[in-house]
Amino acid sequence: MEELSRRIFVRDVLGSLPILAFRPAGAAGKTASEPALLDPAALKDLKLANRVIMAPMTRGRAGMERTANSLMAEYYAQRAGAGLIVTEGTAISGQGYGWVGSPGIYTEAQAAGWQRVTDAVHQRRGRIFLQLWHTGRVSHPDFLDGRTPVGPSAVIATGETHTPSGKKPYVMPRAMTKQEIAVTVRDYAQAATRARDAGFDGVEIHAANGYLIDQFIRDGSNRRADEYGGTVQSRLRFLVEVTEAVSRSWSADRVGVRLSPSSDYNSMSDSQPTQTFTAAAKELNRFGLAYLHVVEYLLPEPPPAPQERVAPQMRAAFGGTFILNGGYDARTGAAALKAGEADLLAYGRLFLANPDLVERFRTGAALNEPDTHTFYSSGSKGYTDYPMLPSLG
Repeated sequence: MEELSRRIFVRDVLGSLPILAFRPAGAAGKTASEPALLDPAALKDLKLANRVIMAPMTRGRAGMERTANSLMAEYYAQRAGAGLIVTEGTAISGQGYGWVGSPGIYTEAQAAGWQRVTDAVHQRRGRIFLQLWHTGRVSHPDFLDGRTPVGPSAVIATGETHTPSGKKPYVMPRAMTKQEIAVTVRDYAQAATRARDAGFDGVEIHAANGYLIDQFIRDGSNRRADEYGGTVQSRLRFLVEVTEAVSRSWSADRVGVRLSPSSDYNSMSDSQPTQTFTAAAKELNRFGLAYLHVVEYLLPEPPPAPQERVAPQMRAAFGGTFILNGGYDARTGAAALKAGEADLLAYGRLFLANPDLVERFRTGAALNEPDTHTFYSSGSKGYTDYPMLPSLG
């Protein structure tokens, strides 16, 4: 994905985000006072071996059981050289589930499955956060025992989704009641507690890519007239309540949040994205979070349709550790650090095909090409069988 030329519209293997390839300008040179991609870093009291983050990527290997398994443990352990791994999106509840083969964290059996993964990663001295996920309106009755998906409002997403019984159009969601919102906030907190007990180093709240929290944030999908809709501050209320609850259930310095201000995936839109997401960064700044993780892919040239970068203004509004994910390679990632655009850089597709990505960056070794046909298939092919450098394989 990162290597595609500009104007090519592609799909991010996070399982969600359609993107436009973007390469920030700048050289990769470094002075003694500037952080480099392979320098150590810290998230509060959590030490990271480098600044290369493995981005969350939906891979669909959890099967019908929705439970992390030994194959997934091998996959994540192979990539333990990352400064931090953020897992694929993991459903916080049965109601929040909406992707074939994705895992959950709402039962004790699911938590036990994840314990195998964290043990395997820690045995290789890696760090790993669990991404907390509720798909909201882009789930489907086929995942929900025939029940209607929920969202902030009865606003349908366009397009189709892959369900256990095949590809089907999205359905009209049902607007959540205030009681359901409160229950869902509790579900996020309970999922964070299970993640802690399963040995994770922290959790990332998935508030990006058109899923439930993002649906509340943006006015294209949130048409509510109560305290959860209308003004920017009201549309941010659900995000704030989830962040407060998750931080209380563990500790704010073990919690990150992911936002995607420029994504239109899952029919997402906002009338004033810069204002909305800068306000979100300001709200999150008061928690003392481990990090804010921002996904933003943009065209490298303004014509014919200029796109305003939102991430720099979010960076200015957020005083803590800032992670960027946006199609970077080793050179452009180093340049972004040098320019002060981020503290850490997240890589998705490159990590998918290169379990030893950090070492390849270190040595300048060639990178494996990802096999797009196996992104969401089952089994080890295109998952745990990518070749590693001889010294690490």
